[in-house]
Amino acid sequence: MLGQSLFVLASAALALGSPVEKRDVTCRSPIPDPPLPITGGATELPPVPDNLELKVIALGLGIQNYTCASVGASPVSTGALAMFYDISLLYPESGPNALTIEKFNQLPAFALNHHEIPLHFNDSTVGRVSIEGPGASLKRPFTRATPLDLGEYGSLPFLGRHFFNSDGAPTFVLQRGSINVVAAKKASVPAPGSADPGPAGTGAVAWLALDANANSRGASLVYRVETAGGNSHGCAQAAGQDSTSYSAQYWFYGPK
Repeated sequence: MLGQSLFVLASAALALGSPVEKRDVTCRSPIPDPPLPITGGATELPPVPDNLELKVIALGLGIQNYTCASVGASPVSTGALAMFYDISLLYPESGPNALTIEKFNQLPAFALNHHEIPLHFNDSTVGRVSIEGPGASLKRPFTRATPLDLGEYGSLPFLGRHFFNSDGAPTFVLQRGSINVVAAKKASVPAPGSADPGPAGTGAVAWLALDANANSRGASLVYRVETAGGNSHGCAQAAGQDSTSYSAQYWFYGPK
């Protein structure tokens, strides 16, 4: 999708700048979508099917939630909350503000370590595993739909929100609902050892492939990659609820 847009613009420029009798009418294949990031580990996320194309690349910035049933238990994931911002045109060669691939891949880590989490948080730490993870407001967790100012990276347009619905399914509502996805985990691989562990030093959450359900629209496959932070503080010290800040890239694919 991103590559096709660039191809159309380039073709239009050539047509305007050349006499009609000299126009090159040879059919060209569209520029392919950017390659999905890989971890470099023994196992990678499943490849993108040939019948899908990239719709948007988002930066998610928020929290991962967990619960500790008892001291010493393993933390159990209870979902996530995040604000999403459009970073499609920051991908190398995608626009005038495009980044190098190195800087593009570092966007989640930079956002996590240089910007406050754009959520409303609870003041109380009662029932929390760590005072560093107070948890989001139960009544109004999301902040206003405004761009994210990332300093040297510029201002990122607001794209939408990510949460888990009442059935515990990851949900994405982007572009004023034009992308509305309720998904289920298809595959998971550990984040690379070089991934940013986050401000709390808990480590980066896994990379994921998520299948959209039949009632979703705008996208049918979502990848969470280039994660930073997000693992639980752990249950060694206390039982209760836990939240950890995280950031990641989300790549949305839909039918061509």
